Amino acid sequence: MKDNPVLKLLDKLEGAFTRGGVDYRMMRSILQVKLLMDGRRTPTLLVSQKKERKEKKEGSPLGVQWFYVLIGLMMTPLMFVGGSYMLSMSMLFGFAMFMITTTLVSDFSSVMLDLRDKDILFSKPVDRRTLNMAKSIHILIYLFILTFSLMGPSLIFSLFKQGILFFLIYAVLIVLMDCFILVITALLYLLIMRFFDGEKIKDIINYMQIMLTVGITVGNQLVIRLFDVVELSIAFKPAWWQYLISPIWFASVFEVLLGGARDLGLLLLAACAVVLPIVLMVVYVRVMPLFERSLQKLAEQGVGGKDSGRMAAWLSRLVCRNPIEGMFFRFTWSMMRNERDFKLKVYPTVGLSLVFPFLFIFNQVWDGTQAGMGASKTYLFIYFSAMLLTTVVHMLRYSASYKGAWIYRVIPLPETAPIHRGMLKAAVLRLVVPTFAVMAVVFTWLYGVRIIPDLVAVFFAQMIYAVICFQIFPKSLPFSEKYEASKQSDFSLKMFGLLLILMVMAAVHYLFTLIPAGSYIYLAVLVIVNTLLWRMIFPHKSMTSGGFTQLRG
Repeated sequence: MKDNPVLKLLDKLEGAFTRGGVDYRMMRSILQVKLLMDGRRTPTLLVSQKKERKEKKEGSPLGVQWFYVLIGLMMTPLMFVGGSYMLSMSMLFGFAMFMITTTLVSDFSSVMLDLRDKDILFSKPVDRRTLNMAKSIHILIYLFILTFSLMGPSLIFSLFKQGILFFLIYAVLIVLMDCFILVITALLYLLIMRFFDGEKIKDIINYMQIMLTVGITVGNQLVIRLFDVVELSIAFKPAWWQYLISPIWFASVFEVLLGGARDLGLLLLAACAVVLPIVLMVVYVRVMPLFERSLQKLAEQGVGGKDSGRMAAWLSRLVCRNPIEGMFFRFTWSMMRNERDFKLKVYPTVGLSLVFPFLFIFNQVWDGTQAGMGASKTYLFIYFSAMLLTTVVHMLRYSASYKGAWIYRVIPLPETAPIHRGMLKAAVLRLVVPTFAVMAVVFTWLYGVRIIPDLVAVFFAQMIYAVICFQIFPKSLPFSEKYEASKQSDFSLKMFGLLLILMVMAAVHYLFTLIPAGSYIYLAVLVIVNTLLWRMIFPHKSMTSGGFTQLRG
């Protein structure tokens, strides 16, 4: 078995682990197996671009470091924004924490909440402390690799541009930031598991991922707006709520140690950056056994998480045209609700789609200039909420239970149009419509009832956009492929093309608003185009049985 270089580095700390009551030799063997098995797992953000390359070369969850290095190179200029440590480093740490946390939630939540190793190892003479430590080290290894790939360019650049002292402070703060992110995520999971059990806990964790994504995104915007208020002056006086924005903590350390600031507020913020991660790590080590015991709740089958199917049955009768379409509508609805991997990969995008349109109008809301929004057309930024459709439509092909797709080969289905029509309608009604409805209510409150016709037009435009996404992505039967088959490179290219199409649709809408009654004219055009497009793409008889056989093969 090939030895991982990280394990050789850990060998130098064997004495520290042994003094902590950990069987290092056993922990090392467990880590070696975990790292080997990770080579067979595909990351959410990017995967290998060619199947041949994947077969020939062992991968890893972070086998895409080049992407994070590229992002890190783009982040490096942030170090010189505004000529202030507080502003530049707050933005840098804010963006880094956003990238790292979202990756941790999407790619490593399954590792943190994994129960499979316990079924094997708890029946063997393995100390629980050793197993728990192996799990924590396993996550920290990849967290540090991810962080170095992302922040390595700016760290190396700081050595030559800012000096050795800046470099050392930056490196220590990066380690503290990783510990803070890991512990906060784990403690949030623990809090949820203490109050919920069975199937409910799985749903709550998915909802927490949405809130975490939204919170981090909004927090990054607050970082920037904070400095607009204080204008980067020496008389910087943090308010109480600013202590909740963690990127400010780490930036204040530079201001105190290198900028010579001695303001009590900055000293307290700098203390938070050093003390809180260390304290949280100590707490995490203490509650680790409780965390592992709470994980057993994930294996419980509570009745609260079961779906009666009444809503799906009622909606299928309302929107579906024939029994086959209704059947796949209910099937897709159920899979989206019960497929944990699907929710793990899609729900963070729901959070981004909720918050992304508001980022463009954040300045007006933050400055209290909502009165001027009544006559503006910035409400058209709601088009960007349709970005959710690109992820949803793309992910409808994949499932952890893809082997069950053999059923498609034995049931008599002469055409695929009803299948895809029911699948797409279920995705739109379950994920897109609720998300759009929430944003429509908020936008109506901000801009007034005058934009209601425009919001209705945006909804029909999104229905057209859903069909466009379906046409651009490869055709496949719902939930019939394994996630490892996903080619993220192809998805990224198509996503940029779809984003361009979305921008064009928003621009056309804007042009219609410049003419009298233009919104109503645009709405009428969209209704007609929407009807014709759905009938053309999903006709009653789109494929013969031979075509179906070719597709499923």
